[in-house]
Formats: sequence, C-alpha cells, structure tokens
Amino acid sequence: MADSVFVSGGSGYIAGFLIRQLVAEGWTVHTSVRSLEREAAVRRLLAVDDRRLKFFAADLNADAGWTEAMAGCRCVAHLASPLPAGVPRSADDLIVPARDGALRALRAAKATGVERFVMTSSVAAIAYGRGRGVHHFTEADWTQPDRPGLSPYIQSKTIAERAARDWVAREGAGIEFCTINPSVVLGPVWSRDYSASVVILRKLLDGSLRGCPDIGFGVVDVRDVADLHVRALKAPGMAGERFIASGRFMKLLEIAEVLRAALGPHAGKVPTRNLPDWLVRVTALFDRRARAALGELGSVRHQDASHAKAVLGWATRPEEQSIVDCACCLIELGIVEP
Repeated sequence: MADSVFVSGGSGYIAGFLIRQLVAEGWTVHTSVRSLEREAAVRRLLAVDDRRLKFFAADLNADAGWTEAMAGCRCVAHLASPLPAGVPRSADDLIVPARDGALRALRAAKATGVERFVMTSSVAAIAYGRGRGVHHFTEADWTQPDRPGLSPYIQSKTIAERAARDWVAREGAGIEFCTINPSVVLGPVWSRDYSASVVILRKLLDGSLRGCPDIGFGVVDVRDVADLHVRALKAPGMAGERFIASGRFMKLLEIAEVLRAALGPHAGKVPTRNLPDWLVRVTALFDRRARAALGELGSVRHQDASHAKAVLGWATRPEEQSIVDCACCLIELGIVEP
C-alpha cells in the first residue's frame, strides 16, 4: 500500500493533477486550502475517491494548520506559492509568502517526522536575468535575484528555494529535500480557476496581444510535471536533488504559429507578427506587465531536463500537444470566445 502524503495548495493547477495521480496510485492524500469553504468545490473538481483525500486549512502567511495537515504523512509535496496573473506593486507581496510559506512547511515537516519533502520551485530560480542571447542552463545554475529588471515572481521563486535549501542544511537533518523546477506549465484546464501560466495562451487567443514580444519560455505539460513530482516522492536517494521540468524553448511567435495551425478559425485573433523591441519599451513606460518582460527581450533559455530523464525515467509530451490541449480547454470552457 502507498504512503500518506501532504500536498500543499490543493486548489492549484499542478496540485490538482498531482492529487489525482497520487489517489489513483493508492496514496492517501492530505491537502491544504486557505479556507475550508473551498473544500466542497475542490472535491467536485478533483472527482477522486473521497476516502483517500483529506482537507486542512493552512495559509502561507500563518503558522496555524500546517502540523495538523502533515500529521501521519511520510512525504510532503509543497506546491503552494503565490502566482498572480498581474505584477504586484511590491515585490514583497510575492517574496514574503513564498519564502516564509516554504519555511513554515519545512518546520512543520520536521515537527511531524516527515522523511521526504519535494518542493515545487521554478526555472525562474535557474535561468533568468542573463539578458539577450542564447543561454544554456542545468540544475547547477541559479538566478541572481538582485539583478536589475527581474520580476517579483522570479525573485520570489529564487529567494524561496535558496531559503529552503539553507534551512535544510542547518536544521533539516532526517529530511530528504529536493526541488522540481518547471518552466511554463500548459496542458488541460478544468475550470475558470486556472494558473497564471495559462494566461499567456489566453492572451494569444483572445486578441489581447496585437503582436508577440521577442520573448519565450520552455513549455511543459501539467500532467508531466505532476508525474515528475510522483517520481520524486517515490525514488530513493533524493536528498539535495534538483530537477528541471521543461520541454523545448519556444518564442511567443512560435507558440502562436502552433495555435493557428491547429485551431484554424478559432485562432483568428492570434497575432501573426513580432512586436519591435522599441514598442515594447514604450509600452513598458505605463504597463507594469510589459516592464516585467523587458529584461528577457531577445533571450533564448535552453533548460536541460536530461537529469530528470536519466535519474527518474521521466518523459514529456510534445510541446505542441500541451499548447493545443490547453487552448481547446479554454475554448470549451468559454474562457476564450471562438
């Protein structure tokens, strides 16, 4: 019989797929939401065996609830972290809950005897702030959070992972700690409560973008990211490990071309050209979201996921499938008008 595991942030995008896979494999899952008022809605969305799923209230900004949620669990998958659709006015609005929430989860894990702690970080903690050009990254690389032009989200993921690793080195004896570092996560969407990573596709589809800035992302499927978490929860010898979860790096215009080729008339608002850098810079004078992209104009970031494939036997779907599956769900749910 599989173990019990605590999954933080149970209403989140990746967490939903992770919980479904874990329950299907026989795990008993404890999960957290900020308020138990959301429990019924999340249960309906997940549609798993209710006997194997228990809900607890826990917030990244408060100590209450964490130890109760982890009691009896051998493993933790810490996914909860702020990921807003926009750019906050203060970087601390993201940095503080991401960092302090990770430390709260680790302290609770230590107090309850958790043996394996898998933290969801991001390639934001690895591959940003290098500027224009072609760059290649492995798990040995780190983003420097004090570099100018980094968005609060990138800073928060870097600072939170650093803080967690430092805490484990000082106080985490007995806990096998590792991180999963996904790129932009796409794939099926179950409801209108979707991840901010999916906003990129929504904006391409709904006409919000009249052209594509010269930026891009590694693309990875939400189902494959969930599977990588499960593999990291089960495999031996995970202490200190770090796994990039990314597929091919794709510029926005390339993603737009995939949408137009697959969706035909449903892609009528998808942009067909790049925006010149000067126009993005002008827009950034009054648009904080455009300002957050300035440092990545012209940057190509190849994020090497071969370590996860070699150590954990991980495999990924084609990026085009993830993009099209995501887009079709957005249309079917009425989030984007065809």
